[in-house]
Amino acid sequence: MSLWRSAMLAMGVCGALWAQDYPAKVHDPSTVVREGGSVWFFSTGMGVKLMQRTADGSWKHAGQLFERGKEPEWHREMVPENRGHLWAPDIIRSGDRWWVYYSVSSFGKNTSAIGLASSATLDPSAENYGWKDEGMVIRSERRDRFNAIDPAVIRDGKRLWMSFGSFWDGIMLVELDPETGLMNDPEAKPVRLAHHHEIEAPFICERDGWYYLFVNWGLCCRGVRSTYEIRVGRSRKIEGPYVDREGVRMTDGGGSLVMSRERENIGPGHASIFENGGKQWLVHHFYDGEDRGKSKLGMAPLSWKDGWPKVK
Repeated sequence: MSLWRSAMLAMGVCGALWAQDYPAKVHDPSTVVREGGSVWFFSTGMGVKLMQRTADGSWKHAGQLFERGKEPEWHREMVPENRGHLWAPDIIRSGDRWWVYYSVSSFGKNTSAIGLASSATLDPSAENYGWKDEGMVIRSERRDRFNAIDPAVIRDGKRLWMSFGSFWDGIMLVELDPETGLMNDPEAKPVRLAHHHEIEAPFICERDGWYYLFVNWGLCCRGVRSTYEIRVGRSRKIEGPYVDREGVRMTDGGGSLVMSRERENIGPGHASIFENGGKQWLVHHFYDGEDRGKSKLGMAPLSWKDGWPKVK
């Protein structure tokens, strides 16, 4: 057993900055969650991939939301160019069910939609396992100045919010109905949180009365040529305005650097936070320059200094 895996088992999670032993082709990881003594996350893939941590500390592909060819009919109606490859999911527990949000799109276009599916459990071996299509949350068309992909969900007291967005006019925020998981007001205009000429993959968390908005700048999906990096700003209100360390608003192009290329670990992106044993980890994917640029899962130890996140 490797020293890395021994450390991970002792800590209950990855103990290294970069998780080279994790499987290849993990892209856009969701928030990592626990259920039934196991740890799970979803990622981009055909039908959306479900990953489960095994007893030896590695990960296995455990299933998917939708079997190939059995995706909801509205996918093709709303996004005719999509062929079942669904992107950038996120997950949250709501009552006695799990809600998974995911993107239906095609590369480089904003004819897109965010969908919702639910299940009572994440364990495919359980009798009550099975994903129900809960419908479309929001869509974007060519005429819109936003792109309805990359959802990230946060519960703030009794209210539920979803940030999303890629390129165009940037990162957006909408309020969801906490009972249905769909739009609280289908006619509401999304609130813009951040803008940059290359921006996507938002994630919001709350800490000590501050809301932190993590985003990606740069380009993904290019292996060793990917330029992704993780940036952050903060606000006293979830709707913003978010500012970086220098006080520049994220709607004006602000964003403080959290993580960028580190040696052969290229293009870190799609951040979320996993808490374990009183410690926090910045979950992300990266492209492995020592393995032909394959995308892999990483967990970086996360600390906070002077009110700002820092990876060790």
